[in-house]
Amino acid sequence: MKFGKYASLFCLGGGAYVGLELLYRGRSHISMFGAGGLCFLLLGALRRRNLPVPAKIGAGAGTITAVELATGLLVNRDFAVWDYRAQPGNFLGQICPMFAALWLPLSAAGMALYGWAETRLDRLGKCLRRA
Repeated sequence: MKFGKYASLFCLGGGAYVGLELLYRGRSHISMFGAGGLCFLLLGALRRRNLPVPAKIGAGAGTITAVELATGLLVNRDFAVWDYRAQPGNFLGQICPMFAALWLPLSAAGMALYGWAETRLDRLGKCLRRA
C-alpha cells in the first residue's frame, strides 16, 4: 500500500498545484503536475519533522522555491511556462521574492492537506487489509 499511498499523494499534490495555477493564471503546464506532486511529498516529509511550526512552514516555502527553480531550469528555458524576469529580485527569471513569500501560506495549507489525506489513505489501507 505504501507505493499506492505515495502515488495517490503525489497525484493529489500535482492536481492541486495545477488547479491553483488554473485559478490564478487560467493556464498551466504538464511540468507543474510533476513539480506540485514532488512539492507535496516533500511538504509531507517536512510535516513529520520535529521542528517548530514556523520553521516547517519556512522550510516548506524554501523547498517549493527550490523545486520551482529546478523545474524552471529544466523546462522553462524559453520562459513559455512562466516568466518572472520583470519581478523585482528575480533569479534568472525563474524565481522571485514575491512568489517565494506566497509559498509560505501555501506550505501551511499543503502540510495540513497532506496530514488530512494521509490519515484518510491510512484508514483506507487498514480497511482493505481487513477485507
